[in-house]
Amino acid sequence: MDDDEIVTWWGLVIEGYHVTQERLMTEIAKRFDLAPASFDILVRLIRSPEHRLPMTRLAHEAALSSGGFTKVADRLTAAGLIERQPCETDRRITYAVLTDHGRETAQQARQACAEILRERVLAPLGTEMSASLAEAMRTLRESNSGDAETPR
Repeated sequence: MDDDEIVTWWGLVIEGYHVTQERLMTEIAKRFDLAPASFDILVRLIRSPEHRLPMTRLAHEAALSSGGFTKVADRLTAAGLIERQPCETDRRITYAVLTDHGRETAQQARQACAEILRERVLAPLGTEMSASLAEAMRTLRESNSGDAETPR
């Protein structure tokens, strides 16, 4: 594969992701008034045991700076979607916890996300190609993460 071909190929991957993600997040924002970072936080919490995670871990998993996460958490708290709870055994830890309203919103938004992905990803690609795409992206994530050695 020559230089131009591989750069073009990668550009198509990125463009396909961006246009699909933009459609997805626009629809989630329209239906639920959630910014992408807020949606991401709610989905992570709805999938977590007891619908709570330590705030520092949540910020790290969502790839947000401490300050950026604080702003998102403040907005989610003001909207009544999460609350901050101190850890009973370690004063240094504060949990982000979904409220009842937050659980309902997160469940509905996750369901809407799945519907949109069925339309925007599964319908054009099919189940087999979608699964291959997910596996390919998992492989790239693992081979290029900070913890993994760079392949030679």
